[in-house]
Amino acid sequence: MLDPESDTKRCTADGRKRRVGGHAARVARASGFAPAAPAVFTRRIPVYDLLSEDDLQRLEAHADWILREVGIEFRGDDEALRLFKDAGATVTGSRVRFDTGLARALCSTAPSTFRMEARDHAASITLGGNHVVLMPAYGPPFVTDLERGRRYATIEDFRNLVKLAYVSPWLNHSGGTVCEPVDLPVNKRHLDMVYAHLSCSTKPFMGSVTAPDRAEDSIAMARLVFGHSYLEDHCVIQGNINVNSPLVYDHIMSGALKAYARANQSVVVSPFILGGAMGPVTQPALLAQAHAEAMAGIALSQLVRKGAPVVYGSFLTTMNLKSGAPTFGTPEANLSTFAIAQLCRRLGLPLRCGGQLTASKVSDGQAMQESATSMMSGILAGSNLILHAAGWLEGGLTTGYEKFVMDLDHCGMMLRMLGGLTIDKAELALDAYLEAGPGQAFLGTAHTLAHFKTANYMSELSDTTSFEQWTEAGALDLEQRANRRWKEMLADYRVPPLDPAIDEALQDFMARKKSELPDQWH
Repeated sequence: MLDPESDTKRCTADGRKRRVGGHAARVARASGFAPAAPAVFTRRIPVYDLLSEDDLQRLEAHADWILREVGIEFRGDDEALRLFKDAGATVTGSRVRFDTGLARALCSTAPSTFRMEARDHAASITLGGNHVVLMPAYGPPFVTDLERGRRYATIEDFRNLVKLAYVSPWLNHSGGTVCEPVDLPVNKRHLDMVYAHLSCSTKPFMGSVTAPDRAEDSIAMARLVFGHSYLEDHCVIQGNINVNSPLVYDHIMSGALKAYARANQSVVVSPFILGGAMGPVTQPALLAQAHAEAMAGIALSQLVRKGAPVVYGSFLTTMNLKSGAPTFGTPEANLSTFAIAQLCRRLGLPLRCGGQLTASKVSDGQAMQESATSMMSGILAGSNLILHAAGWLEGGLTTGYEKFVMDLDHCGMMLRMLGGLTIDKAELALDAYLEAGPGQAFLGTAHTLAHFKTANYMSELSDTTSFEQWTEAGALDLEQRANRRWKEMLADYRVPPLDPAIDEALQDFMARKKSELPDQWH
């Protein structure tokens, strides 16, 4: 994979061959590929409320019925079962049932907003309220680009994607498993992934959840960077907890959830439901199920540690009922995004949903249509954290390099829309009317010259030239222009400085952990 070398400091596999370039110099580079936008984006437009009060109460009542009559299974986790029993739930075997209102009451100690500290203080973010955080795709085992096509992802791909997220002004979160580096052992790759987030970027990030001990390793590495005591009062790392829908948490997910909560670090609790497979085919039933599953996980986090930061997540979509394949950007899934957002707001928690989701295998019209509609629904619904904002292809099996930067451009558009309109004297342009007068062009007025750089979002990928100019420039389509752009971004990347003593401590920790266990590839 292309990762052009230069005579400046690089983010390398071992972290020992790097020298520091100045942050101010990087920001000022003519190419513009530097994280220069605000770390926190604030919503200035209203959210869209789809459902009435009566509808919301019916969904909540049905979620309570599921929790009371059916229950949630916590398999292989005796500690979780004991915590729930002590809190008043009914525990039979691995099944936990909640009296009406109990799960909601247990969720009430989770904060409505919380701050997530970054290695670079200026990159810290806030989750909840009117704040919006965008992060790249999560979990794909494959990557693709125009030259090399679809292939298994490697740790080099992982680092490349972390770098692209770092230099983008539109992503204020480094992500988690931006791709799965299958060239590394399953039981050790989490160490290299966390190290990549910590050394190649300064933005907030997610750690591992594939085993409780890997979650503990991720937290331990964060402590080496931020300080052991610092994590007691500050959130610096997250774990993405997927429910094994329908209505099951296995010991891997609940164990990872407990590890992060115990350390006062954030979890994003996300039911992953395909209608007709992991729940009924009708969206209202799925909404109630997702609400019940999310509340059960959030409740566990609060039983482990009251006040531990949590994000209420949802990944609720449809499927092709003829083939069984998942579908994205559909009207039903988008309507459910609006509804789940309302349910989340009634709990007073930060919300995760949306994303640039598609079932398309390539960055074509289908990909853009499905991605744009699913992203727009997440934005308008009021999402605070949007996973899969860049790079997602093939139903989450692939991260695309070209799709990544195409999505980045769309993220910029969406964030500009979130900023709303400012109606003031400068925006009303009284002087421009007086200067130009009737029948005269406004391009040369003082007002236009003062505002032309900021008046409109300026896409870095769209081509607005004439057909003749476009042809003379090579007749490149959007995907070809995106291919050129991600290469430029990697060529311009400069690794952020990391204290050598901290870097050495991270390297020593990784070496020790890797030496303790034989490699596992399954």
